[in-house]
Amino acid sequence: MIDDYESKRKYMVESQIIRRGIKDKNVINAMLKVERHLFVNENLKNEAYEDYPLPIGESQTISQPYIVALMSEALELNKKSRVLEIGTGCGYQTAVLAEIAKEVYTVERIESLSLKAKQTLNSLGYQNILFKIGNGALGWKENAPFDAIIVTAAAKKVYEAYIEQLSKNGRLVIPVEESRFSGYQILKKIVKSNNGQIKEYSLGGCRFVPLID
Repeated sequence: MIDDYESKRKYMVESQIIRRGIKDKNVINAMLKVERHLFVNENLKNEAYEDYPLPIGESQTISQPYIVALMSEALELNKKSRVLEIGTGCGYQTAVLAEIAKEVYTVERIESLSLKAKQTLNSLGYQNILFKIGNGALGWKENAPFDAIIVTAAAKKVYEAYIEQLSKNGRLVIPVEESRFSGYQILKKIVKSNNGQIKEYSLGGCRFVPLID
């Protein structure tokens, strides 16, 4: 079964990640290394490398592999990066970030998910992740500024806390509910320039569970 998971993971990266245009070698290598089946419930392990999100309990999901790769690439990370993640969930996206960045600060509102993710990530040997249980809309002011911020739930707006906690030349990747169209979400990349100016880019439509403020 171990070899089967490895072959499924390689196929996932080739068919879902590389073929769809992901080019960042750090992201590709992280997706090849992180064992996604360890982050889902036992009855879903055989579906871990399929091209869709999966439930992880508490009405939350583990994101589609391509979306994880797309958001990670958009953050433009390197070994010096300090990253804030809003929405730890099961910890899979956290692990991908931790493979690339220097430090990952991850905030989760639901205590049971945070504790389970921490247990999983600690068992895998990650030592560059700090965990917090709390309101993700507030960010993590005590450890700001961050080179990159990733939000893994759909916000009703781009919270000012995220902009404030970004470093100069920092990148924010966040799904935002489009108020004009009910149920439609846009994945946005926001860049804070060296002089504090904000530039916003669309990465396309998406579907995330709502961010609870």
